[in-house]
This record gives sequence, C-alpha cells and structure tokens, in this order.
Amino acid sequence: MTNLKAAQKNPTWTGMVPVDDTALAVTDTGGTGIPVIYLNGSFGSQRHWKRVIADLGPGYRHISFDERARGRSKLSADYSFEACVRDIDAVLAARGVDRPLLVGWSYGALLGVHWADRQRDRALGVVGVDGPFPVGWTDEAGHAEIRQVFRRMKPMLPIARRLGLAGRFSAEVHAELAIEAHHLHDALEPILVNLPVPVRYVVASGEGTGSRDDLQEQMRKAIDPLLDRNPNLQVSAKVSSDHGTILRKDSPAVADAVRELAPSPRDKEQPNR
Repeated sequence: MTNLKAAQKNPTWTGMVPVDDTALAVTDTGGTGIPVIYLNGSFGSQRHWKRVIADLGPGYRHISFDERARGRSKLSADYSFEACVRDIDAVLAARGVDRPLLVGWSYGALLGVHWADRQRDRALGVVGVDGPFPVGWTDEAGHAEIRQVFRRMKPMLPIARRLGLAGRFSAEVHAELAIEAHHLHDALEPILVNLPVPVRYVVASGEGTGSRDDLQEQMRKAIDPLLDRNPNLQVSAKVSSDHGTILRKDSPAVADAVRELAPSPRDKEQPNR
C-alpha cells in the first residue's frame, strides 16, 4: 500500500519547468524507484536516452530534460556551464527529488561530476558516458580550430537541430560553449581525484565524427592515472562504439553501470537477470 501511495504521489509527468529567463522541457516517469537524472551531451536532447531508459525499465524513476534552446526547451540569454548547473537544481526541485543518481553523456558527464562535487551529501553517484576526461584544448590554436570547425558546420546546423544534435543558437555560440567546456575539462583533475561519491565510466573506443588520428582515444587515456588515486572512480565497461553512437549502440552497458551503483529492487529480486 505504501508503494502504491508513493506511485500515486509521483505519477508520470511531462511539462515545462521555469528557471531564470527560460523554461525547460522535462519528462519524469514517476514511481517509487531510485531517481535517475539524465544529462545530455552539450548540444543533445533527452531523446538520446530512450534506449537506456528502456533497458533499465520501470524499476527506476527516470527524469530527463532538454537544456536551454535544445529540444523543446525555450531560448535564453545565458547558455553557460553555470546556467546548466542551475538547470539541474531547478529540475530536481520542481520534481521533488533530493538524492539523484546522475547519468551524463559527454558534456553531461562533466555536469554530473561538478554537481556531485558541489552536492556531496545529495549525489548517489555518477555514470559518465564517454566522459568526463581531464584534458582539453586551452591554447589559442586549439580555440581557433574549434571556431573553424563550427564555421564549417554552420550550413548543417539546421539539420543537426532536427536530429537533436545542436542548439537553436548561432555557430559562434556553439564554438564558445565548446571552448568553455575544454577549459573545464582541463581543470577537472582535482575534482575527480577528491570526489567522494562513486563514478562509473562507460568508455567508447572509436573515433567520432570530426576527430583525427587517435585524438579521442588519447583523451580517454587521461583518466587512467586517476583510477589508482581515487578508488571511487572505476571503468564499468569499454565498448566498441564511438563517442557519437555510444547511447544508440551500447545502451545496455550504460544501464549496467547504473545497476552497479544503484540496483533497483527488481534487480535484487532477479540476481541472474
């Protein structure tokens, strides 16, 4: 009866959550399970989590949302990393969730560990999907290359938006947000080394679109020395997909990493699943 009342108190909900000068499109499956909040790639949308959510099933409470000017969320004057952190807080507060498990892909994984570092008593843990790795381009040459990449991508952004892979803002804003993320990744080592909550990495193998040589693989290796320095950091799986296809091709590995950190009551009842 208690579980039934809790389920009725937390029914499935889809709507808009206001924050600052914008509103975020949010989906909450409700129920009594462990709350899992999904944090998208920098220019992605909540649609990318459908397979992971399906793999995990109804034993969890799944909360996903579109960041500002991505997916169905509204435009804003502020697309910074700190704005994204505020958005996590706003969504959790609106849905009445205090202690979530954070699952982030790429930029979302960076958000997840930063939020967990700031909210150490609240985070159940973080699953990082091909990130975050403590390395980034921070010199002017690297920044120039990022800006050049997005200038070349400008004609393709309308198509990328329809696929949930770009924001509804200019190529120049895309580039500056990517540069900000590189600075944050480059400064990440002390956060990862001192993080007191469990983090499970699901690491891709292939080089993604726009990468050259083995650049992404070298970035992934930057986590290796930190694994011995903080036992809370562990690699749950190394999968064959690349950065852009990992949620589509290897969603079961992401779901398994969630179960490692927070098995649902249904999983406990089925140990040989």
